Amino acid sequence: MNSTDGMQNIELAVQIPLPPSRSTIYLSSSVDVASGEGYNSAIPNGRNESSLPPMDKGIHAWSFLTAAFLVQFTVWGFPTTFGVFLDAYLNDSRYTTQPNASTLLPLIGPVATGIIYCSGPFITPVITRYPYHKRTSLYIGALLCWVSLFSASYTIQVVRLVALQGVLYAIGGALLYFPCISYLSEWFQEKRGFANGVVFAGTAVGGILLPLALPPLLSAYGPPKTLRILSVAIALLIVPLLPFVKGRLPVSRTRTTGPTPRGRRFGYFVPIVWLPTFASELKLTSTNSSVALALLNCGSMLGRLSMGYLSDKVNPWLLAFATLISTSAVTFILWGVLSYNLAGLLSFGFAFGILAGGWSSSWTGFTKPLTANDPNISVTVFGVLLFSRGIGNIFSTPISTALSSLGPSNSTTSSNSFDHLGFHVGGGKFEKVIVYVGTCFAGAALIALVGWVADVTKRRPGGERVEQQQLGLQS
Repeated sequence: MNSTDGMQNIELAVQIPLPPSRSTIYLSSSVDVASGEGYNSAIPNGRNESSLPPMDKGIHAWSFLTAAFLVQFTVWGFPTTFGVFLDAYLNDSRYTTQPNASTLLPLIGPVATGIIYCSGPFITPVITRYPYHKRTSLYIGALLCWVSLFSASYTIQVVRLVALQGVLYAIGGALLYFPCISYLSEWFQEKRGFANGVVFAGTAVGGILLPLALPPLLSAYGPPKTLRILSVAIALLIVPLLPFVKGRLPVSRTRTTGPTPRGRRFGYFVPIVWLPTFASELKLTSTNSSVALALLNCGSMLGRLSMGYLSDKVNPWLLAFATLISTSAVTFILWGVLSYNLAGLLSFGFAFGILAGGWSSSWTGFTKPLTANDPNISVTVFGVLLFSRGIGNIFSTPISTALSSLGPSNSTTSSNSFDHLGFHVGGGKFEKVIVYVGTCFAGAALIALVGWVADVTKRRPGGERVEQQQLGLQS
């Protein structure tokens, strides 16, 4: 065979592909064969791309999203509504008479959520390197969540409650949470922002239902038996859902080595923790205080869904600035000024939930350009962002506790209208807390504004649609 015939045969082989078979290799257009970048995530192992369930649609994608939503609802329900338990603990002498109880008890909920968030940089490298352990971690996490609350129901020692309800529960929750996030990137690309919003909304739904269900249980049975009931309910809800929480890609397609990851977070969790206590200072019933917390979480659910949708459409820096500055205004006006009665408190809870609660759903707008076709990078970036949120969560409670114990300012003390401003509730003990939260969001809004201006300026020389960028729409 001469060289000309050989070249013709090669060209013919390139132009006319062979029929698919188990040995056929498909490369996506984004794969750099020379460098090997993206190779592991782009090549099926014994399966053609057409044999995989579709992304962004189909029964498999939506069943996964539904199961992930319900798992998040179950896992996050307890820590996001811990304020109801805190109010019960602080009104029970069996707990308050113990050393440092007033300092340790408020830490339980924030420690639980903080550890879940902070565990991202530690869990995501493991489940990226050993993807076949993701499903194992789901079942271990469910077991730990049940054990932690069930064991906590048999002790009244404050330190043990922190260890069980706070630390052990958080470890189990993290083992459930991060596999769901990592699978999400496999199932959704074009609608990833919306899908993130749905999953994060699940955390808020638990905060809507539990504040309404827990007060009657706490009144009838007390904290120990209520914890026992809650532990059994969590186990019965989570375990049947776990078979549906699975990846779209075969495990062998997933990269087996992953990167090790190298103002607002300090304000968001404060109202969630202190809202029931603030309501108690207003002399509201436990039912009304629970309704206030449920309404905050209801707003948070709506905020996460809408923010997830908008993150696919709107410039993320502009979205962040508008959200953060609005949250600061809501904190000072609705909480600081108008929350001297139930109507004002409910208005603040709902507005704060919508604006501040949806923040994590907006992260997709920042991360999508960096994680285009690699689910492993996506979950790693989310892990780093959640870690920073967890740090703020953990430290915000000691800061707010210290501020509330400082007492009112001189202007509050000298005021004769204690019942006509939210700042004056409880003799002004929450004044510095409200100022702290509002200032945190204002500072974060300033950073977002700088980021938006820098982003628009950076895009202008490239000839992109500057007018659209200024309106907040991504080109």
